[in-house]
Amino acid sequence: MSPTPERPNLLIMVTCGLLTSLVVIAFARMAYGVILPPMRADLGLSYQQAGVLGTITALGYLLFVLAGGVAAARFGAKPTIVFGLVSVALGFAGLTVASHYWLLLGLMALLGFGTAFSFAPMVSLLATWYPEKRGLVIGLMTSGVGMGMLLVGALAPLMTNLFGDNGWRVSWGIFGCVAVIVAVLITVFAKDPPRLAASSGETPPSDDKWLIYRNHRVITVATVYGIIGVTYIVQAIFMISFMVEEGHAEATAGAFMAMMGLMSIAAGPLWGWLSDHWGRGNALTASLALVTLAMGLPLLDQSLVTFFLHFLVMGLSVNGMFALIQASATDQVAPRYIPIAFSFVTVFFASGQLVGPAVAGWLIEFSGGFRVAFGFTFVVLLAGVYLTLRIRRFPAEVAVGAPTTGD
Repeated sequence: MSPTPERPNLLIMVTCGLLTSLVVIAFARMAYGVILPPMRADLGLSYQQAGVLGTITALGYLLFVLAGGVAAARFGAKPTIVFGLVSVALGFAGLTVASHYWLLLGLMALLGFGTAFSFAPMVSLLATWYPEKRGLVIGLMTSGVGMGMLLVGALAPLMTNLFGDNGWRVSWGIFGCVAVIVAVLITVFAKDPPRLAASSGETPPSDDKWLIYRNHRVITVATVYGIIGVTYIVQAIFMISFMVEEGHAEATAGAFMAMMGLMSIAAGPLWGWLSDHWGRGNALTASLALVTLAMGLPLLDQSLVTFFLHFLVMGLSVNGMFALIQASATDQVAPRYIPIAFSFVTVFFASGQLVGPAVAGWLIEFSGGFRVAFGFTFVVLLAGVYLTLRIRRFPAEVAVGAPTTGD
């Protein structure tokens, strides 16, 4: 889509995207790990039950992310995003009062369901409106995750101190209020792009989804995103435990993780801006190579300096890796197909997030330590870097164009 005067204000749209990622990724997907300890103690949940609650959210996201993309392509991104945010808000509201385990399962699944209808359509909306700044706007949107996690890290302990055993319920309630506010803001300020002029008898974009699902360029990007899903979640879950097992203080490990999160807020927009000027494939290869380097460092040495360098390099590069693979997915297809393409590649990412912890956990148990598990992630990331070299050679033309172009 060429730039037009009718485009909405960039700052307003990016703010909507940032707030959406804050709600549906930081609050709905990642905050559970922070809220879990007081929630588990209050409800008397076993660790197995707590683990299933976290898994069911990821499963709900995986099962419905394709449906979210198809809905955005058929009905528009804006109503789809609002529907997803309202679903997430209902899940948060239920968690403020629920105690029965089966009800908790349904509510956690609702969080994943709502995320599937919100995150990918919002990325698609920004990518369609601002194609010449696609890397920058998606990078700015991803910074909402880092901001949200910093907020969660401060809010959850404060609510526990103020409200005792009910603090975790108050936290979910605050998340629900924020979700409603963001849904209202998007209803008022966000804007769907005009429908592309359709030829007589042209099918809606959702009817052409198999053109996308079978395209080798889209599949290559999706595979890289799946590799990122496998490896990032393993780092997020097990790296602090690895550091503590090697004799370093848990507080120091937590401080290193906080440093990584703080740095990632700026890293996404910077890498996105760089990719808009240097080339998406070049920047993606560089960021993924840095993440691979960071993952390999603790395999060579387990000193405090090495772990510090690991979290430092991750903070400089990991959010850029996310922003650039997401932007690369939107680069491969015409604007009308972006919601479907992005949802499709996200299925690979979500699948990786389900598979990664299971494989890494088995390797840790099998080997009696963390090195084999992180060696596995290092090798998988090397394969990802190789695939990004293929992405660098993709032609500038989209792989799946509008029907009227003859692509």
